[in-house]
This record gives sequence, C-alpha cells and structure tokens, in this order.
Amino acid sequence: MKSFLPQKKCIIGLSPMDDVTDMPYRSVCKQFGADVVVTEFIASEALNRDAEKSLRKMLFDEGQRPLGIQIFGSNEEELLQCLEIVEQRHPDFIDINWGCPVRKVAGKGAGSGMLREPDRLVAITASLVRRATLPVTVKTRLGYDESSKPIVELAERLQDVGVAALAIHGRTKAQMYRGTADWTLIGAVKENPRMHIPIFGNGDITTAAEAVAAHKRYGVDGILIGRAAIGNPWIFEQTQRALRGEEERLVPVTERVEVCLRHLMAEVEFKGEHSAIFEMRKHYGGYFRNLRDFKQFRIPLVTVDSLDKIIPIFDDIKQFYADC
Repeated sequence: MKSFLPQKKCIIGLSPMDDVTDMPYRSVCKQFGADVVVTEFIASEALNRDAEKSLRKMLFDEGQRPLGIQIFGSNEEELLQCLEIVEQRHPDFIDINWGCPVRKVAGKGAGSGMLREPDRLVAITASLVRRATLPVTVKTRLGYDESSKPIVELAERLQDVGVAALAIHGRTKAQMYRGTADWTLIGAVKENPRMHIPIFGNGDITTAAEAVAAHKRYGVDGILIGRAAIGNPWIFEQTQRALRGEEERLVPVTERVEVCLRHLMAEVEFKGEHSAIFEMRKHYGGYFRNLRDFKQFRIPLVTVDSLDKIIPIFDDIKQFYADC
C-alpha cells in the first residue's frame, strides 16, 4: 500500500491548511523538499454543487506529485457522491479530514466532530474505501476530548477497513491548537504490532531538529509540517538535510525576497490581484522572520492593496539587508 508514497525512511509532508496549501504554495514547498503535499480541505457538499472555489482547490500540476486531494463532510451520501468528481482529477490519493477542530466544520459533525461517533466515522470511511478506485488516507486527532482518546483502537479499525495511510495530529478536538501536542499516543499507534500502514505524525513541529527528534523517538513513517511551514518553505529543505546529517544552509535575504515575490506573482496569476495580496499577508511573517528592524517593511506589506505598491517594498527590503 506504500506505492503512492515515496520510498523513504521518513517522508516529510506539507500538512493541509485552509487558505494556505493552495496550488501556488504547494509548488513552492515541493521546490524546497516537501515529499508529499495535500490540497486545502474541500467540502463534499460544495463539490457536488460545482462550487467554483472548491473546484479550483483541486487544481494541481504534475510537479506536485505525489499529491492528495482532501475532502470533508458528515453526510455519507454526499461524501460518496463527490468521490467521482475528485477521482476525475487523478490525484495520487484521496484524504479524508476527520481532524479539523474549527466550529464551522466540527460543529456540523464533520472533521474532528466525527470523533464523537467513532463507529460512524469508521463506517463512513469503509464505504469511501469500497467506492474509491484510488488509495484512501485519513487525517485525524487523538480523540474528541481528554476523556476520550481512542486513537490506538481507532487506527486499527481504520486500517482494517482499508485505509492506506493515517496521519495523526497529537491533540484532541477540544484542544483546538492550544496546549502541547501529545506524540506519545502517536508513537503508541506506530508501535502497535498490528499496524502495518504508514503512520504520519503532526503537531508542534517547528524546526528541522524537532522533526528529526520526533522521527527517532516515535518511529513514525512520516511527519507533516503545518503552521511552521507558513511562509517558510525552507523548513522542508532544512529537515531533509538534517535527516541526512548535513548542516543547515543559511538562507540569504535576497533568496527570501525572490521566493516570496515569485510566490506572490503565482498567487496573482492563480487568484487575481486582490485575493492574492490579501492572502499573502499571512506568509510574510514566515518569509522574513527574525530580520532586525523589519517593522518598517512589515506594516506596509500588510496594508498596501495593489501590486504596484508592493513590488517596490521588496526592492527596499533587498537594499536594506544587502549584507545579510
């Protein structure tokens, strides 16, 4: 069942994130070493009514493979119906989101809201696996809250119904993104002698060193990097180098500017100027993290509203940090 994934001791992937892991940014992350990428999550109901924004989320180019399209929903028939739409795009696998904790998703019983009903979660997953012609993977959490963390048993059940790989975020639904991710239960799933499918860990991986440490300690087949990858595609290169025992490469400011600008222009081409300028604002903190006296550039970057005003800012950044 590993044929759709790279044959590596530790696969480093870009965790799916809404309004982040779109087509342009997935390409940037692949360029810097992400082994596998997944689309933003897409509502099954929206796909079934041909919502333009949801259909665009499935777009990808061949250079992004292996790639998964992630879907979510709580209605079994809607999820089954959208499978054909997804498979027509020919991704490498289909990922089911049983992990999103946000109210607009989990509150409707989708995402990690389904962790309240593990039997139903498994039953719906089984139906999707039977209907799909592509490998089906799952991304989920430890459980719904502190009183219910059934992930070790749930992982077995998901494997038994044919899930090809499992990604686990080390928090409960109730935790949202607060507190600390608990990797011990992720490790318990991987150490379970019954488990043979690839297990990916996710949560609180902010540096290459942390990724390597998690792989060594918990033995996972792969690690998904989420929030730390926003505006920081170099985390994949750094992690790949660390896994090989190589020293970290220092990224000059000129490269940060050039990659950020290339990302921006790709977003403009993909989404249009207005949407691209607005959505890129979440990335600037990552692209230019830890630069001294950067406030003078950060404020205009997140306030100007046209491309002709932003491009000169990038030129000014290059000049100001010419010696970095």
